[in-house]
Amino acid sequence: MADLIHSLDARYYIDPQVFEVEKAGLLAKTWQFGCHSSDLPDSGSYATFEIAGESLFAVRGKDEQIRVFYNVCQHRAHQLVSGKGKSGVVVCPYHAWTYELTGELRAGPNIKSVEGFDRSKICLTEVRCEEFLGFVFVNLDPHAKPMDEWFPNARQELEEWVPNWASLKPIEWVEIPENCNWKVSVENYSECYHCSLNHPTFANGVVKPETYDIQPQGMCLRHTTECQSLESMTYDIQSGMEHFDEYSSWFLWPMFSFQVYPGNVLNTYHWRAIDANQVVVWRGWYSVDGEESETVRKLAVQDRETTVEEDIHLVESVQKGLHSRGYRPGPLVLDPNCGVNSEHPVMHLQKWMREAIDG
Repeated sequence: MADLIHSLDARYYIDPQVFEVEKAGLLAKTWQFGCHSSDLPDSGSYATFEIAGESLFAVRGKDEQIRVFYNVCQHRAHQLVSGKGKSGVVVCPYHAWTYELTGELRAGPNIKSVEGFDRSKICLTEVRCEEFLGFVFVNLDPHAKPMDEWFPNARQELEEWVPNWASLKPIEWVEIPENCNWKVSVENYSECYHCSLNHPTFANGVVKPETYDIQPQGMCLRHTTECQSLESMTYDIQSGMEHFDEYSSWFLWPMFSFQVYPGNVLNTYHWRAIDANQVVVWRGWYSVDGEESETVRKLAVQDRETTVEEDIHLVESVQKGLHSRGYRPGPLVLDPNCGVNSEHPVMHLQKWMREAIDG
């Protein structure tokens, strides 16, 4: 038993100091979802969000390029914008220092009276960002490798499963609070060892659990499976696109996942860690141009009332158990043949977690 691979100690999930280490390191040096490009339809459109405790905003420039900046004025640190909006320039509400959409300082009241003041030396602090199939991701590490190196083949595969991605916009965001550590929720998402017992609708109506497998693909966990009898699906899956009769998922370490349901319906998970014991999971559902879709709405309701609700109880019970003085981390079930009843994806996750926290 001593030679087996055991689950992480409880402190990784319940210690507030571990969470602070994650904010300073892991969450600040990985690719994190910021907003959807549809939030930035025109030049001057902006959207704010928070990553690793930092307030950031994305803005579309006059050259149509999306840039992301720390949401802080370079004068005396007032936040520049809030929520979403549109403006030809970025004006600080404190002293009206005004910045171009590229971040350069344009003007400020009475700055010309300051001898030696050089406007060209002042610029908002830019953050590394990439568009990934219409989703804006950021990385606070300026030296981070591109997303395609982190998640090899994920972009190309998703383009095959969701060929109409450029026309998709959010139709619904569902905010799901969970009283657990974000890693507990991510681990639960990343194995189907528990599916047959706990997710009867998903296991009997969507996927064939015996064919479910999850394998690492760089820092991506790639979920593959065959679908159940498609004649019994609760909606019309005939989309006219390839892979219409398949389900697949791409989890991008550490906090985002793309899922494609039969019928090429796109759904996303985004984990937003609040503290060591709380996470909010944002479930996104998408349709062409964000137009109303009965199929998407029904699927979202079915998912929320079954798999999502079932998972809430599971992860919150795990978090309570992690606080128990009687818990001793047991060995992971690692089947050499992998498959649905193996916890090898959890092994990979916990390796990444341990490396990120312990160095």
